[in-house]
Amino acid sequence: MRNLWAPWRAEYISKSKELACIFCNAPKDNDSLILKRGKTCFSIMNRYPYTTGHCMVAPYRHVGNLDDLDEQEMHEIFTMVKELVSAIKECLKPQGFNIGCNLGKVAGAGFADHLHVHIVPRWTGDTNFMPVLADVHMISEHIEKTKEKIKGSLS
Repeated sequence: MRNLWAPWRAEYISKSKELACIFCNAPKDNDSLILKRGKTCFSIMNRYPYTTGHCMVAPYRHVGNLDDLDEQEMHEIFTMVKELVSAIKECLKPQGFNIGCNLGKVAGAGFADHLHVHIVPRWTGDTNFMPVLADVHMISEHIEKTKEKIKGSLS
């Protein structure tokens, strides 16, 4: 039998669900997984990724709905999404992406009160039986190494 080493999953599962907003706290944390800081938003690696390179873009302001974003935030968020897709294409060579928002708790948002856009690189064959049978996602590279690759490819 082979063992899968994923200690971050235990941390995620055992944490209280009444957490402070990660999107409000991350920009203040100098040791965070921040990829890029803009004027109205920032990008960050997902600490509990679905695939290697899974990252997110969020406004600094604590808003939960698209309607709450002002024009500058909306523009910068999607400009940053575009930059990240280009950087990830360059350094990780995925064949596709899932990009989107989970708006509201019933839509799967872990932090429903702070809007964020997921950028999930995809490769042919990256879906297997592990998420279905064991609730396990296979991540092939350490998050810090992936973060440095993506940051190095950002303009």
